[in-house]
Amino acid sequence: MNNFYANDNTARRYKAHVSVFGTSYIHLRNPYIIAWWSAAFPGFGHLLLSKYLRGYALFIWEVIVNIKAHVNLAMVYSFQGNIDMAKEVLDTRWLLMYIPVYLFSIWDSYRTTVDMNKIYLVADHEDHVYNTFSIGAVEVNYLDKRNPVIAVIWSLFVPGLGQLYVQRIMTAFFVIFWVVVFFYFSHAQEAVSLLFLGEIQQATSVLNPEWLLFLPSHYGFASFDAYMSAVELNKLYIDEQKNYLKKNYQATSFLIQKGQKVK
Repeated sequence: MNNFYANDNTARRYKAHVSVFGTSYIHLRNPYIIAWWSAAFPGFGHLLLSKYLRGYALFIWEVIVNIKAHVNLAMVYSFQGNIDMAKEVLDTRWLLMYIPVYLFSIWDSYRTTVDMNKIYLVADHEDHVYNTFSIGAVEVNYLDKRNPVIAVIWSLFVPGLGQLYVQRIMTAFFVIFWVVVFFYFSHAQEAVSLLFLGEIQQATSVLNPEWLLFLPSHYGFASFDAYMSAVELNKLYIDEQKNYLKKNYQATSFLIQKGQKVK
């Protein structure tokens, strides 16, 4: 009993790890949902899985190659029905590199989700302890309950704030950095200021559609990730509290038969 919190990370599998940089955890996920987020923006699916290095690499690849190949600009012309202009702006030298990595991102996130679901089932069965508190020179992190709705609201104000609220520090910094980049190059905030002044035509003219199209998926991912993180971290907190009380306070003679309800 005294070793309940003594997680030395030597277990074969465990469900979570709390560090000063955030809480990494595994849980059952729908592979199609993860693959969909990778299709919406390569790298997002891997970030949802806490596969940060792979997610960062694919995300940065998407931004660079998308801009160089003018994929977003071609999409804008396609939405306007100007198919000929869409074909003309595409740079095939970059586009032919874009397609394989885009497909790889979807396939790999699906494959990884299936594998991690299997690992979670085994880890849940083994039920090994995991640390719940971490303190260091730069941060303090601990398992606690968070309100998922509050996480979404902060994400809608500025993507990344919801991640800070639920202690996903690495994702928060990454999301905040790139939302600043997207706002700056798209001139979105400048357009909003002009809209408040009633300058609708000028607001439309200052927008850069190539960079603007990155923002909807960025906002969507930040809100979804913050909400799901809050929900799953709450489950971890409840699970850890339940195990602690059971190991330290429940009598060894107390048994619950299958199908019996506790009043």
